[in-house]
Amino acid sequence: IITGLFLAMHYTADIYSAFSSVAHIQRDVQYGWLIRNIHANGASLFFICIYLHIGRGLYYGSYFYAETWNIGVILLLLVMATAFMGYVLPWGQMS
Repeated sequence: IITGLFLAMHYTADIYSAFSSVAHIQRDVQYGWLIRNIHANGASLFFICIYLHIGRGLYYGSYFYAETWNIGVILLLLVMATAFMGYVLPWGQMS
């Protein structure tokens, strides 16, 4: 979340300048390339941890606790939707 805030400080969401603002972050912002890579890899690591947590629940049979399992599925869908909105919408792909 911290790296996302740092990236948002320099990002422009306009459809005509979104790509150039990412290039600006990569080239002109001090350690912008590092912040962007940490943000992308941190998000991937977060999802890997979520999938490992789901795998652990499947292995130990936690799906028998229906209410807890359903809340976990809802949280997974919310996290995936948030990641989708944060990745696709700023680039203007949906409009």
